[in-house]
Amino acid sequence: MELSQKILAEISQITRDIEDNYPELQKYLDENPLTLSDDHNNSETSMNNEDLKEYLESLKELVRKYKEEH
Repeated sequence: MELSQKILAEISQITRDIEDNYPELQKYLDENPLTLSDDHNNSETSMNNEDLKEYLESLKELVRKYKEEH
């Protein structure tokens, strides 16, 4: 499995966890400016592993901060 596929799988897992266990955080998912694109030919919109890692870390941080505060 490619690194990007592993990262996407982890992003999906955390997103499901948020939806199932922290529904009040879902509004923050829509506010994240990072979007995934199917257009891999356009360098301005295509995702790379660093973008995916950054998004994954932002999701982890969102959940971590929420757990600390509640």
